[in-house]
Amino acid sequence: MLEKPQFNTQGEKIVCTQDTVHPEMLQDIRVYRMKKGQELTFGREDGETAILLTEGTVTFAWNGNTAIGSRKNVFDQPPYCLHICKGMTAKITAEEDDSEILVQSTDNDREFEAHFYTAEECKIELMGAEQWEGTAKREVLTIFDYQNAPYSNMVIGEVITKAGRWSSYVPHSHPQPEVYYYKFDHPQGFGAAFTGDQAFKITDGTALCIPGGLTHPQAAAPGYNMYYCWMIRHLDGNPWTSRDVDPVHAWLLEE
Repeated sequence: MLEKPQFNTQGEKIVCTQDTVHPEMLQDIRVYRMKKGQELTFGREDGETAILLTEGTVTFAWNGNTAIGSRKNVFDQPPYCLHICKGMTAKITAEEDDSEILVQSTDNDREFEAHFYTAEECKIELMGAEQWEGTAKREVLTIFDYQNAPYSNMVIGEVITKAGRWSSYVPHSHPQPEVYYYKFDHPQGFGAAFTGDQAFKITDGTALCIPGGLTHPQAAAPGYNMYYCWMIRHLDGNPWTSRDVDPVHAWLLEE
């Protein structure tokens, strides 16, 4: 369930697909590293697409609109994310070398207005700072979910787990599949992820595919801040709206 996909010669990294690579995640997730002046076009006739800037400077173009997003890295600057529905296309142009975007898509028959998310409208929560002596302190940013985009079949957000702390805590699960894509503030950074009863070493560029129903706490090694983009696929008739806390650990919420 843990993978470390690599960029191919075209600068594409495949995390999962709906047909061949972890299809149980029910979504297509890819990362692109672009050269200055390079243009990529995204969009599906049968589904929705979200394009998240993780690093560099790019121009987003869609439906006659353009916007520039610039981000030194995921730790120091907030995200830009364009969300489009089926039948729409978006062109991304890299304005500098090594610009990087993450693209999430899935099937969705609904039509909706495209939305370009900026930091000002993203909900940021500081979690765990006042519990367990701060050992689960992290910043959770939600770009869109069922609350602000009920027409979507997807959820996307970001978490920065402080060095030496735990995240996705207390242990919880949900029926919907979820994917984490990791970055560290140093290339040698690492941490640990627990999916059900399995444990994995996570490093920069790894991806964790989490089947529905499994708990998934994780921790960052001391000295290394850990980022992950979290992406959930709603189930038909059962959107993700809450977490099911592992009853064995529910007492931790009473402290």
